[in-house]
Amino acid sequence: MSKKLYSAEEVAERLGLHVRTVRGYLRDGRLNAVRIGKQYRITHEDLEAFVGAAVTDESEVRRTRHVEVSSVVEIDAVSPHTASRISTLLMATSAHPGENLLRVSTAYDEERGKMKIIIFGEPAETARLLDSVEAVLRS
Repeated sequence: MSKKLYSAEEVAERLGLHVRTVRGYLRDGRLNAVRIGKQYRITHEDLEAFVGAAVTDESEVRRTRHVEVSSVVEIDAVSPHTASRISTLLMATSAHPGENLLRVSTAYDEERGKMKIIIFGEPAETARLLDSVEAVLRS
């Protein structure tokens, strides 16, 4: 069985450290390694022991993409009744137990008749929510 061996440069890159720092850890004995000629080689197990957690190989890492939209909507000439309807709609629509698809915050300035809506969430869910707001404003 062959063990995965890393060079000091590879360990430095994985840990986000300067190679001189890693070499210092090797010389001090804080990071175990095997010396082959003039170079150090660090086993996968020794690297995990040093880090204190499992280290995944780059080829094993699954990358997942997450896209989030931040939207600020300002609405002028909104009556208190309409602002209340929009706020209720947004809170009810964005409340999905166990799911964190949207985060919504609203503010209404009755004196100026202005409403501000702040939405953080997935693009499709945000678009759906904005369509609902537009429908209320048209009615």
